[in-house]
Amino acid sequence: MALPSGTKLGPYEIQSPLGEGGMGEVYRARDTRLDRTIAIKVLNSQLVATPELRARFEREAKAISQLQHPHICVLHDIGHDDASGTDFLVMEYLEGESLADRLRKGPLPLKEESDIAIQVADALAAAHGAGIVHRDLKPGNVMLTKSGAKLLDFGLAKPLTAMATSSSVSSAPSFTAARTLSGPSPMVSPLTTHGTMVGTIQYMSPEQIEGKEADARSDIFAFGSMLYEMATGKRPFEGKSQIKIASAILEDDPVSCASLRPEMLPGLERVVTTCLNKDPRARFQCAHDLKLELSWLRQTAKEVKSNSPAEPATHTTRIWAAAATLLFLLAVAAVVLLWLRAPEPASLEAYILPPEKGSFTLTNDDAAGPVVLSPDGSKIAFVAQDEQSIDHIYVRSLDDKDARLTPGTENGSYPFWSADGQSVGFSSEAKLRRVALSGGPVLTICSVTRFRGATWGTSGIIFAPDVTNGLFRVAPSPGSTPVQITTLAADHTTNRWPVWLPDGKHFIYFAGNHSNRDATTNSGIYFASLDGRENRFLLPTESNAVYARGHLVWEQSGSLLAQPFDPSAGKLTGETVALAAGVGYNASTWKAAFDVNENGSLIYQAGLGVNSGKLLVFTRDGKSTPVPDSGGNQDIRISPDGRKIAL
Repeated sequence: MALPSGTKLGPYEIQSPLGEGGMGEVYRARDTRLDRTIAIKVLNSQLVATPELRARFEREAKAISQLQHPHICVLHDIGHDDASGTDFLVMEYLEGESLADRLRKGPLPLKEESDIAIQVADALAAAHGAGIVHRDLKPGNVMLTKSGAKLLDFGLAKPLTAMATSSSVSSAPSFTAARTLSGPSPMVSPLTTHGTMVGTIQYMSPEQIEGKEADARSDIFAFGSMLYEMATGKRPFEGKSQIKIASAILEDDPVSCASLRPEMLPGLERVVTTCLNKDPRARFQCAHDLKLELSWLRQTAKEVKSNSPAEPATHTTRIWAAAATLLFLLAVAAVVLLWLRAPEPASLEAYILPPEKGSFTLTNDDAAGPVVLSPDGSKIAFVAQDEQSIDHIYVRSLDDKDARLTPGTENGSYPFWSADGQSVGFSSEAKLRRVALSGGPVLTICSVTRFRGATWGTSGIIFAPDVTNGLFRVAPSPGSTPVQITTLAADHTTNRWPVWLPDGKHFIYFAGNHSNRDATTNSGIYFASLDGRENRFLLPTESNAVYARGHLVWEQSGSLLAQPFDPSAGKLTGETVALAAGVGYNASTWKAAFDVNENGSLIYQAGLGVNSGKLLVFTRDGKSTPVPDSGGNQDIRISPDGRKIAL
């Protein structure tokens, strides 16, 4: 039953109805205490006695209360009116129209489509980052306002943690042959079907139709359906009944977007197709990656459009630069592989160029600065030279085309991230230093000599102050005193490249011998505890190693390898798999130019000499002969007569 104007719910006064959804009615109201206009959502009066719906209502409040984002509707308050027994939410009042209303006018202009898509993807990334899956993403739940798109109605959201721990077994929802709404976003938006499923049929993912739990990738499927509709004005899966729509989602591929709208944004077809893959493992695995891809497509389109057809040389050059395919330059290959999540993971690859008028300094021994990923995978830090050939630490967001010089980091080397991703540590002028990315002075922590890597966790910084020392631990505060935590074994001359493990009590590091640089049974990666009780050999290798996503990752003979690893017990299990080939390696420092992190991002430098393996010459009969004094080779060329080698 609709609430009349003037109805009081605590300090809130109802003014007029705004609409209704599958579980609630929305009203424009006034907050009498703060004298502001707000929106109130109340549980449908006919459904107050339904425990499941009441629980969903409470879940919506808890879900939204965790989210503070410019493209997510703000939750101000939650209340219960004793007199009427009404439960309600107090939300931000939004002026504008829903995306469903907007789509009734036809497909969106390319720029508007791009802006809305990026904003919604950003909002989803924030929700997923807070452990919340929307589960009912559709045009009717996106509001278009002057400040941009706003994602609302988390009435069907469910915390990811609850999903993971739930012991209940989902069953496939029931569908009927009753006629459904069809066409692009009709006058009455399709509503959630009560008692049979969670979600809206036209935007449900295959796994939801099959009765499986929804996760972030289910939202990405719904996003793909919405993106398709924004681009073409039509839904990707249509039918005259629930059964036919469900069948289409499970079995059919939608008509190509480009065939319906040839002028659509280049590359958008691939994004839509990836989102709408039937197999969740083959979709974008997180909304943040989806946002990055959409941002890249928009930027590329802008740069291509800005070139004049009368300047073909400049036009061609800028297209290639925008597409980031200048593989022959000194570039860093940033690969979001989402590796080891599934047998056939989806991937997104991009190539990162040096700062404008600058060059990378990634493998210059004492002055090196191999690229490192921030803990959340959104940024990278590295060393590059400016026009005056001075090294600086640069930081770049992966959704931005420009790297930014960090003030005060002249002659910096080997950057490393703080655990919260808000600061970067580095070495310069024989000092271990740190700087906050939000601004402020560069702080000196302690002295070093020939620095060989550090790792910054919640339990402090572990670092290698010199090339022939053990490892030390120090607090990140200025002027702190380091404490030695490893000593060199009799057959080692160096400990370096430490990496904290998740429990904050253990770490891994590389130990080697300058006189015998080959990987042996005791030269390679070690597992140690902060209290000194554990310090044991893990695997032979000639490079550093990194821990991420339950795996140890290291470089060997130019290939990047990964093996399952228990970080608490310090045990390797399972099979070793190859992630990439041609990974850059600096033999003089035992350092490979790569980094990985927990969200599935892998970044590495390609095009350098790989490892110290010997060069072999093969004859036609398959026999090989090693070339004396060869190693660390790149750009190998054989002379026309086959008698000489240039490298």
